[in-house]
Amino acid sequence: KVDPAQIVVAVRSPERAADLLASGVVVRKADYNDVSSLETAFAGASKVLLISSSEFGQRIAQHTNVIQAAVKARVGLLVYTSFLNTTSTPSVLAGDHKETERLISESGLPFVILRNGWYAENFISSALGALQHGALIGAAGEGRFSSTGRSDYAEAAAVVLADPIDAHAGKIYELAADEPHTMADVAAVTSRVAGRTIPYVNLPEEQLRQALVGAGLPEGFAFVLANNDVAASGDSLFHGDRHLSRLLGHATANFDAVFSAALAGALAAPKA
Repeated sequence: KVDPAQIVVAVRSPERAADLLASGVVVRKADYNDVSSLETAFAGASKVLLISSSEFGQRIAQHTNVIQAAVKARVGLLVYTSFLNTTSTPSVLAGDHKETERLISESGLPFVILRNGWYAENFISSALGALQHGALIGAAGEGRFSSTGRSDYAEAAAVVLADPIDAHAGKIYELAADEPHTMADVAAVTSRVAGRTIPYVNLPEEQLRQALVGAGLPEGFAFVLANNDVAASGDSLFHGDRHLSRLLGHATANFDAVFSAALAGALAAPKA
């Protein structure tokens, strides 16, 4: 266990991190778009965890800023949360991750790549849409997903950061749930939580893209999601080597349990 006072959390809005401060960790202000803020945040750090940005189109520039700041700070280990099967998947989502991995490998810093699988919580928005329209749609066919909850991936990162640097330096971990599921399983859990039957309907990629645009998603994002679904139909979001559970020292969380709890929570949340 690491002393909380030895943990630094870099956030854009420190005023929203009161709970972290109360736990004893150090909170510093930093922004992926502000190199000087990153350099200040990394001062004295021996290890840095780069959590991939969610800003499509900005990721490479933002990740480059973090890597450069980590190099300047001479950190002993840079850990990056990447994407499952980055080097082999046809999913366009992997492009930025692949480039970031290259930048990290060429930085000269000791590094660890954590290729996170698809989060179980990622299916919530699709399930809520399915409950509204009566069917869960996708283009993943019978492709297998090795999804687990965010907490499992977070715990794996914590393990790597807490261990001695030489325990993991240079490693690339494909982090995936022990047991896979399909979109039909997502529909089954959604049906059970909702108390009514929600079928899974598989669509061609273009038809799925059009349906997502019709539901209000931006064209570019709809393309990315449809493309990722087709990639998943070929098991691009499956991995069977159990790197994750070995890092954790215990089995990964059960998908049905994680997803049903997350969906039930989303349904119980006050409507905006």
